[in-house]
Amino acid sequence: MKTEVLPDADPHDHDPTIPTITFWGAASGVSGSMHLLEYENQAVLLDCGLYQGKREEARKRNSQFPFHPAQLQSCLVSHAHIDHCGNLPTLISQGYRGPIYVTPPTADLLKIMLNDSAKIQEEDAAHINISRNYAEPWVQPLYTFADVDQALRQVVPVPYGKEFEVARDISIRFLEAGHVLGSALVHAKIQARDRVRSMTFTGDLGRRGIPLLKPVSEIPPADLLVCESTYGNRVHVSLSETIDKLYAAVRTAAARGGKILIPAFSLGRCQLIIHFLQQGLQKGLIPKLPIFVDSPLASDVAGVYRAHPNALEAGAGQAVKEGHGLLGGDGVNYVRNFEESVRLSNEPGPFVVIASSGMCDAGRIVTHLKHNVDDPRSMVILVSYQAFGTTGRKLLENKPTVWIQGKEWNKWIEVLHLDGFSGHADREDFRAYLAPLVGKVGMVRLIHGEREQAEALSGTLQEMGFADVGVPYPGDRVEIG
Repeated sequence: MKTEVLPDADPHDHDPTIPTITFWGAASGVSGSMHLLEYENQAVLLDCGLYQGKREEARKRNSQFPFHPAQLQSCLVSHAHIDHCGNLPTLISQGYRGPIYVTPPTADLLKIMLNDSAKIQEEDAAHINISRNYAEPWVQPLYTFADVDQALRQVVPVPYGKEFEVARDISIRFLEAGHVLGSALVHAKIQARDRVRSMTFTGDLGRRGIPLLKPVSEIPPADLLVCESTYGNRVHVSLSETIDKLYAAVRTAAARGGKILIPAFSLGRCQLIIHFLQQGLQKGLIPKLPIFVDSPLASDVAGVYRAHPNALEAGAGQAVKEGHGLLGGDGVNYVRNFEESVRLSNEPGPFVVIASSGMCDAGRIVTHLKHNVDDPRSMVILVSYQAFGTTGRKLLENKPTVWIQGKEWNKWIEVLHLDGFSGHADREDFRAYLAPLVGKVGMVRLIHGEREQAEALSGTLQEMGFADVGVPYPGDRVEIG
């Protein structure tokens, strides 16, 4: 593991009177966000995400922390996506007993997302044990529902904009990040012995002009800016062009009597797709088809939207208060019952089904695919990035068949990939957000991006006038100020 040498401190024995941050997760990568802020023998954890990758590597990384959880003073979580919060139960099971600070919407979303993750952990362990004919030692889940319950008892909701202390001489406030409901960037102040030092951690930043959520707050100047870089080397296809393609695809499939299958992650992408489909229905841009959201998780997330309409932009918040669109009605129907889901997969079209998972490897979308992948009238619209090796990526391959759950199927369904719905900032968004900070930030470190993306954004920021920009590896540590 590479370690960055600090100018005034040995990387293994630094001066505790100088605040530092160590990048442990989502450094030169996009999974398992986790960063450690330290000052005067105190430690504050920024995010505790689940690393997602090959099973053995993921299990090892998620079950071991490079610090002692019991020695943390506090933990902050930027938002409720699993790669930012999903390893909290493991942190708690290994001894952390302090507060977990989040925004109020994120507090409600954590209950849903972490319990869903615990279910997956338990089912995955059971599947492995069955495949090994229960050979000892049995594989145990990374964490259980009981671990989630304990983690949720330690959650402390804090409103946006309120400054509060997370450790002695360390205070923070949450600001709007515009990525998903409840997402926040973190501005920290450390009352060091010589002066106040500051750090801004962006979490995941949303795009400009995306509906439903409030826009990204003005990013505060700081001695150190820790910024995501997921799409630092690309410009997204315009949202208007992507929406037009979505509507055209729905019209095409509906005209031939087919079903429209849309795999979508239950938090963020699902709500955005529902919003645009509802608009299409209202404006007559797509035929009046039933829209089924076949996801208990998405249904639960809709309940959080209902509870926090003031966390949305004004128009969306008012619609939620009135019970439109995202919460059902106006052509949108939520499917919770498993038997109803199975029945729906056998029903003739045309209609729209939105279901998880977004990469087609699990969840109810798999059943819908198996019933319709050989139907040339139907269409599957992929609205998220499809990682290598996933069923979604295989659907995009120019091959006549596709493997789904261990069986080869004729791939006669039409496949369309729309990659313009991303909830992450692109290169031009970063330019707009960060331009006001030129000359007001001492150091920039880019995380949460594959190295190619991060280094490209590093070059862009240096061209804009940022003097000290770097891309850390896991274990690198820098001084704040």
